[in-house]
Amino acid sequence: MAVRKFKPTTPGQRGKVISAFDDITTDKPQKSLLRPLKRTGGRNNTGQMTVRYIGGRHKRMYRLIDFLRDKDECTATVKTIEYDPNRSARIALVEYEDGVKRYIIAPNGIKVGQVIASGSGIAPEVGNCLPLAEIPVGTLVHNIELRPGQGAAMARSAGTFAQLAAREGRFAILRLPSGETRMVLTTCRATVGTVSNGEHNLESSGKAGRSRWLGRRPHNRGVVMNPVDHPMGGGEGRASGGHPRSRKGLPAKGYKTRNPKAVSNRFIVERRKKK
Repeated sequence: MAVRKFKPTTPGQRGKVISAFDDITTDKPQKSLLRPLKRTGGRNNTGQMTVRYIGGRHKRMYRLIDFLRDKDECTATVKTIEYDPNRSARIALVEYEDGVKRYIIAPNGIKVGQVIASGSGIAPEVGNCLPLAEIPVGTLVHNIELRPGQGAAMARSAGTFAQLAAREGRFAILRLPSGETRMVLTTCRATVGTVSNGEHNLESSGKAGRSRWLGRRPHNRGVVMNPVDHPMGGGEGRASGGHPRSRKGLPAKGYKTRNPKAVSNRFIVERRKKK
């Protein structure tokens, strides 16, 4: 998995860095695992804009991803590694022994023809999904459940992983990509390895049009607006805007929005590091 850098032959090519797509093995997705994906353009059922800076975007289909990995009775063979327009990671099409095909988030280093499995009592190898109770301490994992049977909820984007730091009783202690240390029940499942496409963070659009293809419209800063439009608007000249706030007046950049009475607070051993 590498990235391509372009020569500045045009303004749009200058600074453009995209994925080389050398890990992709096919450009034709499995039709049975596709679903329509409706676009709203940020409008509600009356056509009123309710979410700003959304619109356009290329037409795309949703790929059904198996986040549960609950088919334990048989192994699966990796058939293809594919691009998914709905996520930063690559996806892999796997076929089970009984002929069932499913998409999974492709771990880094997985190859076509590789055999993977899920369930209890299997080897903790890359691509295998098993309970945290059976994964050796120090192993890098991804696609982690927060509740048993819920399906993968953490460490799903490109290049991310969590490290199994320790086990205490019925809890496993994980060090998450954000730097947070958190307890998760050992009966929850995780997939061994890191998520594919780890160089995704090196990509650069190179031009505004590529953002429009992704459905992102130009984003206006609050300080350049008028007072009627934003709490940080107005002022003579280039005013800094005072205290950073959202459009609805909620403080930003340092204001804690997490509920101090949240039930999950007791599972957090150490909060993420401040930037």
